[in-house]
Amino acid sequence: MSLELKIDYPETLPDALQQTREQFEQEAKMAMAVKLFEMKRISSGVAAQLAGMDRVSFLLNLHRYGVSMIDLTEEELLSDVENA
Repeated sequence: MSLELKIDYPETLPDALQQTREQFEQEAKMAMAVKLFEMKRISSGVAAQLAGMDRVSFLLNLHRYGVSMIDLTEEELLSDVENA
């Protein structure tokens, strides 16, 4: 089962962004999914579902929003290298 979220926005907003209504709504879903993923509130799989795409496509599009696929601290990265 899925739930629906309704967001009111000005009718002129998609035109102002030079997008169709569908493009704007898809970008809004993606932006919300990316932000929740970036905040570590949801996994990449859940974020991909929210954005309406597969996980690999979601991860490959993160750069468009300035978000890294992998967010490791320097210590975590060094630990991974040492244990490899």
